[in-house]
This record gives sequence, C-alpha cells and structure tokens, in this order.
Amino acid sequence: MKVSLNWLKKYINLEGIELEKITSSLTISGLEIEGIEEQAKKYENIIIANVVKKEKHPSADKLSVCVVNTGSEEIQVVCGAPNVEAGQTVVFAKIGAVIPAGNFQIGEVKLRGVQSKGMICSKKELEIGEDHSGIWVLPDGIAPGTGLSEYLGLIDTILEVGITPNRPDALSHIGIARDLAAIFNLELKLPAISRMYEVSSEHNEAKVEIIDAINCPRYSAVIIKNCKVKESPAYLRQSLEAAGMRSINNIVDITNFVLLELGQPLHAFDLDKLQNSSIIVKSGFNQTEFITLDSQKRILTPETLMICDGEKPVAVGGVMGGENSEVTSETKNILLESAYFNPVNIRKTAKNFGISSEASYRFERGTNIENTVFSAIRAAEMICELAGGEIVGPVIDIYPVKYDQRRVNLRFNRISHILGYEIPLKQCVTILRNLGFGVNLPGNFKGDDNNIELEIDVPLFRPDVEREIDLIEELARIYGYDKIPEIYNVQVSLDKKIDTEKSEVFFRNSLKGLGLNEIMTNSLTSYEVASLVNIPVTLMNAQGPEMSTLRTSLIPGALSTALINFNVREKDLRLFEIGKIFSKKDSKSNISFDTLIEETAVSVMLAGNRNNKTWYSDEVKQDIFD
Repeated sequence: MKVSLNWLKKYINLEGIELEKITSSLTISGLEIEGIEEQAKKYENIIIANVVKKEKHPSADKLSVCVVNTGSEEIQVVCGAPNVEAGQTVVFAKIGAVIPAGNFQIGEVKLRGVQSKGMICSKKELEIGEDHSGIWVLPDGIAPGTGLSEYLGLIDTILEVGITPNRPDALSHIGIARDLAAIFNLELKLPAISRMYEVSSEHNEAKVEIIDAINCPRYSAVIIKNCKVKESPAYLRQSLEAAGMRSINNIVDITNFVLLELGQPLHAFDLDKLQNSSIIVKSGFNQTEFITLDSQKRILTPETLMICDGEKPVAVGGVMGGENSEVTSETKNILLESAYFNPVNIRKTAKNFGISSEASYRFERGTNIENTVFSAIRAAEMICELAGGEIVGPVIDIYPVKYDQRRVNLRFNRISHILGYEIPLKQCVTILRNLGFGVNLPGNFKGDDNNIELEIDVPLFRPDVEREIDLIEELARIYGYDKIPEIYNVQVSLDKKIDTEKSEVFFRNSLKGLGLNEIMTNSLTSYEVASLVNIPVTLMNAQGPEMSTLRTSLIPGALSTALINFNVREKDLRLFEIGKIFSKKDSKSNISFDTLIEETAVSVMLAGNRNNKTWYSDEVKQDIFD
C-alpha cells in the first residue's frame, strides 16, 4: 500500500523525526517499508522558464532556436514543437535532468549544427498527461526558476508499505499513523465531523432493507441532494495520485479519499437511478447477468451478495458497483453507502469474478464495523463542501445484531516470561491505549503488583487480536523486538531423567502378559463427559459437540468400548489403554503452557459373567511412570 508522508502528518506530529527513523521503526513493528519514493527527485533540474526569443532554425524547417530565461540565466535550446512562441511560460529541463517518459538524461547537444543546452517539455514527456502534440504552455505569472515539483505541489515522500493479511487496520493512513503514535508515544489526531447527526433506520427519501444479514450485518447510508459532479480540486487529486489512485470526479474521489484515510470503503449511487429509492441487500441470484463498472458482464451465483434497488441488482456487495447506477456528470442526488460485509463471502465473490478492487481488498480482510456511520458522514460533509450538496437527514443505519467487543485478560508477569525482558506496567498501558485498546485496571491496584491481571477491551478494528499471546506480541513489536536480550550460553541440566517411554513399554508388555488386550480410543470427547472428571480444555474449531473437548480421563473411552462389545453380546472383556489426558489448572485461566496439564494415564477394564462378576474399571495417572 502507498502511504503519503504529508498525509500522515495531518494526524500525527512527526516534526524532528528523521525519515530513516520512521521507516525503520515501522519495519521493526511489522509494517515493512518495501520502497521509498521522494517525489521531488522525479523532477529534479526541471524548472519553470520563460521563452524570451524564438527564431527559425537555419538548417531545419520544423525546428526552432529559442532562448529561455530560467530566472538566473538565459539558455539557448532547440525545440521541435509547433506551438512554441516567444513570451510563453514553459517547463524546461536543464542539463543533467532525467526525463520521466523514457528515463533519458538531458545533455548538451548539437542539432543540425546549433547548440542546445536543455529541453522544453510536453505533458507526456513529464508523465503528467497524454498530450504530445506540443510543449506544455503554463499560465503567466509563475516566477522563472520555480521547480516543477514545487509548482505541482509534489514535495511528498511516498512509502510503499507491505501489509500482512492479519493487519486490516493498517490499510489506511489513520492505521499507519496509529502505529507511529504508539511507537513514538505521540498524540493521534483523528479527523472530525462538524456536528452530530440524527441516526435512524428509516428515511423519508429512501428505504434500506437487509435480507441477508449474515453477509451484511450492518448497512449505513447518507442522502446528499443537489450535488454538482465536476473535477476534483488539486489537493484532492494529488492526495489520491500519491497513494496510487487516479482521479475520476469529485464524488468518486471523495469516497476513495475516505477509504485511504479511514480504511472504510464507500460507494456512491445515483439516487435518481434507484427504483423506488430503495436499497435491498440480498443474495440468491442464479445465472443472472450483471454488468459491473468495468463494463464486464458477470454471471451471478446464489452465494453472491448483491445490492439491489426496488427492481434489479445495482452493485456486487463489497466488490464493485454497476453501470446502471453509477455517478455521472448528470448526477444531482446521491445515496452514499457505508457498510460492513462478511469477509469470507467477499473473498469468495472477488475470487469467483477475478476482481481485486480497493474495496474488496479491505472487506475480505475485515473492516471496522463500528466505523460505518462516521465514515459516511465524513464523506458526505466533504461532498457538501466540494460539490455544493446538502445532507438530507437522518443518517440511515441498519444494524440488526450488534457485534460484541472482545475482552482478553493479560497477566502482567506473563509478559516478561514470554519476551525475556520486562516492560514497565505504565508503559504497557500507554502502548495498548495508543493502539486503541481499552485497558481496565483493578480498583485496588497500588502500582507495584507484578501479579496483576489486566482486562483488555479489543477494538473491533483489530480482528487479529484474540488471545493473551496476541497482546504480548503487540507490546513486543511496539516496545521493540530489538530489546529482546541475546543469550550467549545455554545451561543444560545433567540430572538423571526418568525414561517414561521405557516405563510405558514395561506396563504395556506386563498387561499383555496378563492376558489383557490394548485398545486406543479417541482423545476427543464432549464437554459434558470431560467436565465430569476435571476442568476440560475445549477446541476452537471443533467438528461437533461430541468431539469438542480434550479427554480428561481414559475411563469414558473404555466404557464406550465396553458398550459396543456388550451390544454384540461380547461380554468377556479384559482391556487396557495407555494414553494422554488433558485438563486446566482452573476454569478462569486462558490456555497456555502454564495452565495446561498433560498427563499419561493407564486404564484397565475387566468385564464378564464368570463367578457372578460384572465389570471393573480403574485408571492410574502419570505418578506410576515417575
């Protein structure tokens, strides 16, 4: 992702921090800087000049001999453009300049016997436009000698940042600025809206309905009327171009600006093209044709989430809009969409259609569901400012089932145990809060308790943080992986160890010698069964409730085996099993190496009808192997 350093400075004060320090700190924190582009270098030695004299070339009908004033001297140059005239303000490449189109360096040359010490440039040669019919003639009044970069406002530094799939929060300038605020302990200044707006699920001018709430849990929208679609102002075009996007018109450019600023994709519909002024979010289309904004015909499947009006589909949800509702120069009224879509569904749809848009790239990684309304208002206010529109309230917001904020416990003494170095508690709290986490300190905390357990509220823009170890990783990457101490020697204890494997072999052979048959049962069982014996350990991705928990005893497996045999009238059983059992130290702790108990156990089962015996089962745990 391309990030503008000037853009970042709107949200965080980086004054006094060198570029090298910024890039190295981001890289160490996990946001690798893959490239740096200093815009001013692209047009180095290319300036604004005035043509003070023009004469016909003595030996070539299509060439002119010109003299240009660079502000400090007058230079002779041969020019082949048909539109060059004395008195013009032009772009002049001095000797040593590298022309972007073609990447060739300007030197002093003779053209048909006349000395030429530079080049008057066209837009195409400067990679500013496609016009190559003649030189680029600028408005009068620009001081000769002004650098082209300065004139164009291209004095920015562009960072190419490699974003890993687990960091969707970093796919925006605010996300990168948030990490820098945590690294350098600086204040993060978030963009603001001018006032509070009424939010409602109903609107007099439009209707929004979510049918497929699984794939679209939230849909927000703002109605803006009486807009004027036109070219964007220079600062907006430059911001988008710095981030690798091309300017289209002021409405679309604003939606892209907010996407790059906040990480929330937006889409503008022409409200007058929506039948019944309705938006219906649903799936279930089968083999229906739909033409997207890239003029490609797509065949919809039942799984494809579609944004529809009262009669037809108008956009592929979270991927791309349709031609039948796009904003054009004739558009006056707009419905601005800001939604949250199921990442799995968007990923499948984008892959199925072979589309990778800026919107789908973010939706399929997970956006901030709590940011839809703010992003919509932010863009709507910019549209009112730059397109002369007016917001017609209220803001529409359909949010049927609210997402709960995740809370994770963090043991302070666990941090140094994992990292090998200590981070002061106060600094841990500061880092987490700067990253947007909520930190809840116990009411009786005195400030010197290393056994403290913090309750951390994970913001919804960080779906990758699920466990205690994830929080420790956040602290490590901000405080500095380079602070992890180097270990120059490793101590190995030479105390005599018990060979548990040898003990298992002994028991296995002994029990077989007594006429018992070895069985092997499933190490997974139901939570109800496991909790009868000890505190169970549950699985995150269980195949079903019957196999959702690690076994806490071998006896349930032995009883299940006996039942299967009894059902086929096999009642004379002599069985044993040697296997692992698992449990937790207490029910409140998170799973870690310190809280997980793993033991080797032996179970024995004797069953039969001889001498009026029924069955007998017992279990011996790891003590026998020690």
